[in-house]
Amino acid sequence: MYHRLHFQKVMKRIEGPRLFMQVLAGPRQVGKSTLAHQVRKSVAFPSHYASTDGFSSHNSDWIEEQWEIARQINIKANNTLGTLLILDEVQKIPHWSETVKKLWDEDTLNNVNLKVMLLGSATLLIQTGLGESLSGRFEVIPISHWSFEECRDAFDWTLEQFVYFGGYPGAAQLIKDEERWAHYIIDSIIETSVSRDIMLMTRIYKPALLRTVFELGCHCTGRIISYQKMLGQLQDAGNASTLAHYLELLSEVGLVGGLQKFSKDKLRQKASSPKLQVFNTAFITAQSHLSFKKAQKDTAVWKSLLECSIGAHIINAALGTKIEVFYWKEGNKEVDFVVRKGELVITITVRKPNKGINLRGIEEFSRLYSPQQNLFIGGPGIAIDKFLLTPLDYWIDSVAEDLKESA
Repeated sequence: MYHRLHFQKVMKRIEGPRLFMQVLAGPRQVGKSTLAHQVRKSVAFPSHYASTDGFSSHNSDWIEEQWEIARQINIKANNTLGTLLILDEVQKIPHWSETVKKLWDEDTLNNVNLKVMLLGSATLLIQTGLGESLSGRFEVIPISHWSFEECRDAFDWTLEQFVYFGGYPGAAQLIKDEERWAHYIIDSIIETSVSRDIMLMTRIYKPALLRTVFELGCHCTGRIISYQKMLGQLQDAGNASTLAHYLELLSEVGLVGGLQKFSKDKLRQKASSPKLQVFNTAFITAQSHLSFKKAQKDTAVWKSLLECSIGAHIINAALGTKIEVFYWKEGNKEVDFVVRKGELVITITVRKPNKGINLRGIEEFSRLYSPQQNLFIGGPGIAIDKFLLTPLDYWIDSVAEDLKESA
């Protein structure tokens, strides 16, 4: 069973008292619908599942019809545990949140124990609807990209396969036909996320620029690039605020984002140049001319993919938690990743193959901010496969435990 941690979290909330709607939101094709069906099979009470996917004529009446079906199931069941209603891709229905609010409040007033789970591909779109009408009535459970542990357990993948193919479950059976696999990633994930999910979120005045920003994010992942420098590389680029907005939209659908520079000054932090980072290495390799075997033989390419997979692991693990992820750089002194949870700060540095590690960045950052721990990944440090197989919380919690014992 994949997405085990997500499954356990959802089950705990669904099996508990009816307090909030559960909203499963995340990128395309990471298993939200499958997870919902797993929950349906595991709960000890009846359920009803309905999806808008594949239909274009739905309106708010459809929500009321599905809700009423679930209510009737609940009446017939006549149990104290309630009934689960799952609405998939609900954001495609105009003004969906107003209808859901009305029906949820009716059930609350009438003591109807109907538990509701909403699924959506576009996090920003889901949260926009929730914020407008459903304040105080929902909990968001972000569903992230698959981890190496999940891919290893589900598909018996090696570290090398995960680093190159990125871990989309629907594409796992296609990896022996790399051309077919690449078409799946490009057509079903990238193009659909850009042309459908983002276009549904907001009006895009420069769609060609949006795609170019995505391509730049893939090509330059792991690099710190100012918006002004981006403008110099792009044609018809608009302005820096447009680029920042498009990068934020791409991040909201789980494609590529920009990490901010660590600083205790919030204004300086927001004004920093972004460090580009894809959420999944498949976005890079699917658009590459290098095959799986050739990519491993190209030292520079493979080193970049390893670093990218580590960055993707960190940002995906931080989704839906209180963990914040940054980078830090002053002049030629740099720290790859800075992870903060509350007052606890740790640095994560990726060792370069066949090279020693430059400690000047760590030393300067330590002098300025006194992190509680400095982690080194690769070489004589933490093995890359061990780091990718370990939840990010483990490193943070172990540091917190050590600090508690030494206090």
